[in-house]
This record gives sequence, C-alpha cells and structure tokens, in this order.
Amino acid sequence: MSNQQVVDLMEHVWSSIDSLCSRITEAQWKTPTDCPGWSVQDQVSHLVGAEAGILGNPRPDHTPGDTSYVKNDIGQSNEVVVDFRRSWPGRQVLDEFRELTRQRLTYLRGLTDDGFAAETQTPLGPGTITEFVRIRIMDAWVHEQDIRRALNIPGELDGSVASHAVGRVSRAMPFVVARKAKAPDGVTVVFNITGSAGSVVSVAVEGGRGSALDSEPESPTVKITSDLETFACLGCGRWDPAEALSSGKIKVAGDTVLGETIVNQMNIMV
Repeated sequence: MSNQQVVDLMEHVWSSIDSLCSRITEAQWKTPTDCPGWSVQDQVSHLVGAEAGILGNPRPDHTPGDTSYVKNDIGQSNEVVVDFRRSWPGRQVLDEFRELTRQRLTYLRGLTDDGFAAETQTPLGPGTITEFVRIRIMDAWVHEQDIRRALNIPGELDGSVASHAVGRVSRAMPFVVARKAKAPDGVTVVFNITGSAGSVVSVAVEGGRGSALDSEPESPTVKITSDLETFACLGCGRWDPAEALSSGKIKVAGDTVLGETIVNQMNIMV
C-alpha cells in the first residue's frame, strides 16, 4: 500500500464518522458508549483532541470534574480534552472535528515519501509518519464503532478500513498468547475471524515467545472463532470476555481451558 493509499483509509474513516454524526440528534450525542464515562460526543471530542495535538494546537487549560472511571495517566490526559467540550452542543464538536481533519488531510496529501518516512513519536514509541497514520486509522475506526454500537447504527464492519484496523489488533495476538496468557512452548493457536474483512491468524509459542505463522496448522492446540466485531471489542477491551464466551459470540475448540484463558487476556488497549 502506498503512502497516499494509507491516507485514503484515513480520509475514509474520518468521512464515515462525519457522515454518521451529521444526522444524529442532540440527545443521541449524549448517549453513553462502551467506554466508561464517555458519551458519543466524548468519543468525537477524544478524536478532536488527538488530532489537535498532532497539529501542535495548545491543550485547553482545564481541570476535569469526576474522573472516577479513569484508570491511568493516559486516561487522565485524555479526559482533559474530552471534559473541556462536554458543555458544548454536539454539532460544535463535529464542526471542530471537520476543520481539524481537513487540516490534517491537507498536510498529509502534501507529504512526499521522504516526509512520510520521517521519524516521529507515536503512541507505541518512535516510528515514522506512515506508522503514526496507520495507528490513527485504527483508533478512529475503533471509536467510530463505539459510536455505532451506542446508537445501534451498525456499519463499516467490512472493507479496507475494517480489515486494516482489525489487522492491527491481530498483530498483538502472539504477545497475548505467549506473554499475557502464558501459553507453554509448543502450543499453536488459531484465531478465525469471520466476515469479509476478517482473517485467520495463527500463532506458535517457542522459547516463551509468540510468533505469527505463515499458514494455519492442521491440528492447533486451540482454535478461537469469532466475528470481526466481537474480536475487535475483546481486543480493544470493550466487551466482557466471560459474557462473550457464555453468549457464544466467541467459540473455543481444542484445549478449552487454555483457550478461555487467552480470550480473557485479549484486551491490548491501555
């Protein structure tokens, strides 16, 4: 994928969020989402704050009110830009989102390949501008899905953006299997993510480390099957693993004890 094709994905998800939110009521803007303490409006405010920071805009001089649901310093930092906009009408937040994403797209469309290769600081550490944009695509898609579930307006669960975003989550599964779930050496695990944007992700554990396999093993120790939405919600910490297992949204075959341990450790978000 070329750098400008990566930007195409970024533009697509921003446009999708704009289109989705342009037709909701003020009451819908205040609808709670799967993120504790956050409404639909808060989800967009978070995206606004992130893009404003990337553009170098000053952070608001603001102290949030109730932050009892915040778990860590990153969450506390996010809360500043979110709570600052809570008293606004939803439409005002959307207008700011439109302006900031327009500025970001103008900047990205003007970058050369050398510009995309420039080193920068990403949420995962040092990386290139291209890598940073890839992370932003996933983040925006995840929050769009938070909004869609809250409003019961499903969409964007297929296509290139969904495939890209869930691919980012699936890249962490070797770490989940080996380090978080502590699967022993010799174990192989297959994640079967169904749907047009899904994939099959195979993992092997050797020397205490997990690695992705090029092909699916014939007799894996564990096979975990779910639709794309369930995989994303578990990988991003939106849904309770026990509920997903009991409801049948995610199924485990083979070593069910190890499989359920892995499912319970799938959340890779801070």
